[in-house]
Amino acid sequence: MAQAFDATAQQAQLTERATEALALAKQLGADAAEVGASVDQGLGVSVRLGEVETVELSRDQGIAVTLYVGKRKGSASSTDASSASIRATVEKALAIARYTGEDPAAGLAEAELMATHLPDLKVHYPWALSTDEAIDLALRCEQAGREVSGIHQSEGASLSSGEGVRVYANSHGFLGTQKGSSHSLSCMLIAQDEQGMQRDYDYTSARNPQQLRHPEEVGREAAARTLRRLGARRPPTGTFPVLFDPSLASGLIGHLMGALAGGALYREASFLCDRLGSPLFPDWFGLEERPLEVGATASSPFDAEGVQTRSNRFIDQGEVASYMLSAYSARRLGMQSTGNAGGARNMRLLAPLTPREELLTQMGRGIWVTELMGQGVNGVTGDYSRGAAGFWIENGEVQYPIEEFTIASNLNKMFAGLSGVGSDTDTRGSIHTGSWLIDAMTVAGS
Repeated sequence: MAQAFDATAQQAQLTERATEALALAKQLGADAAEVGASVDQGLGVSVRLGEVETVELSRDQGIAVTLYVGKRKGSASSTDASSASIRATVEKALAIARYTGEDPAAGLAEAELMATHLPDLKVHYPWALSTDEAIDLALRCEQAGREVSGIHQSEGASLSSGEGVRVYANSHGFLGTQKGSSHSLSCMLIAQDEQGMQRDYDYTSARNPQQLRHPEEVGREAAARTLRRLGARRPPTGTFPVLFDPSLASGLIGHLMGALAGGALYREASFLCDRLGSPLFPDWFGLEERPLEVGATASSPFDAEGVQTRSNRFIDQGEVASYMLSAYSARRLGMQSTGNAGGARNMRLLAPLTPREELLTQMGRGIWVTELMGQGVNGVTGDYSRGAAGFWIENGEVQYPIEEFTIASNLNKMFAGLSGVGSDTDTRGSIHTGSWLIDAMTVAGS
């Protein structure tokens, strides 16, 4: 049985430790300092073929200190939050700062940008789940999938449940705390026919365990996804429209945000350098983040530098409307922080949505991609090439599963060629999107 996690007590203790570290940094001669501290506790179980494979109880904590001496920066961290360890960490960071080179862009985010609106965003839902209860849920999930006719084997089901607290404080006087939780259940199954074996999976994830799908539903969906892949063949080589499944369309948004990130931009390692105000998508498409959305996966009232988060419109009527900047990258680019130290939070589309069946009809003849393999995406040039699996579409209808082919294009061309977005929105992660229909990509198959 896991030790009870008292989030409120942990919050108070981390606040005390962060305050102690800031005071010590000032006392030892730092001009400015910032401290991040966190503690997390979780339970994870996995089962396979009706037997328990692993049970893991985890508890992690850490404190990281960054100090500034003039324009010199030093950072150090520790997993020990005792007073002696905090002193050693601060002293180490200070020693590093005194030997590093000066960086004109170094320093805390501007004091006037610090968060002052700190609402409760309802992201902490503890789950009083015993190990036996967690095992039972995982077993029910796998059993439901294995009972489906045609399922040959199982790679198991896994359940994880965790909660934690984070604290960020700096010498501007800002101190922000947030409690959070995350829970998930997944299942992966194997089916076999005369052509060989296929596998697929399904999962459910939420901050609030009451919003998880039923274990049996996850298992049966994993089985259905696995069985539909049997009899796969290679598609023809050519240029075809490609429909990206929602879980893969979120990856395209991830590549976009990587190219809009300040770190890539000031290093001139992005295909979107100097593209503010220029068209990238069709004019009916928009994309924004909503970090203050109540209960959402990545909600937070402040970023990793204490800056107030806000809704940011990154793509507006098809044009690049904003970059994604921390205080440091903003200074390097001669701009201002967008409250995105630590990344974007809760990405949401602003676009008309179309049922997937209509997108397939619009496609006519092409490929519906449900799995991608490899890492063939170049963030500097935008070149895109991935191994894939999915389904061949003819006359707007699924004909048969396909595998062992690649799809290739360039992200600039793909974004401009976005023909439609599906209403089959996947809400399991921080990026909510439906399927994406790209008008043409090069397919290398048989």
